[in-house]
Amino acid sequence: MRALQLDFQARQPASVAGWLLLVAGLLSALLVAGMGYWLSSVSTRNGAELRGVDAQLRSRGLVEAPRAAGSPASNREEAARLAEMRQISAQMKQPWDNLFAMLENQSRKDVALLELAPDARKKQLRISAEARDLAAMLAFHRSLEQSDELSDVSLLNHEVMTQQAERPIRFNLLANWEVRDARAPVGRP
Repeated sequence: MRALQLDFQARQPASVAGWLLLVAGLLSALLVAGMGYWLSSVSTRNGAELRGVDAQLRSRGLVEAPRAAGSPASNREEAARLAEMRQISAQMKQPWDNLFAMLENQSRKDVALLELAPDARKKQLRISAEARDLAAMLAFHRSLEQSDELSDVSLLNHEVMTQQAERPIRFNLLANWEVRDARAPVGRP
């Protein structure tokens, strides 16, 4: 018995039309690539000329530098950054020296400052401190109320530290920080 050979797809020799179609496709691809290269070089040359003319016009003051138009999202981000920078600048311009000098000049023989948290935007100052006894805490509170820099000094909370033998009092104060204009005459806010 002889072997059976099945050929479901007979091989046909390549036709002349197929070869012509392949050559035409390759030539058209080469032509498109050459045109793209030529257009790219022309565009680069024209861009260089345009930048040169633009630089000459700007140097003569005839044209202002263009502003890049951003998307609405980038414009909002830029506006937020600008607002934050203005806020930081306003905080930096506050008379911090006056506030700290006033706090340093306070009689604190029986009071220790633990934390100062100024908020220039709200014009408030939060003070955490520890006093030897209730009388020292109240005296410190009164002296802050009488200062020119602070007003509406209020006691937020206090706690007697019973774990310690001296039983000091930890307390938090909140005060409005009066920012006065340094150029204003004395007696006028």
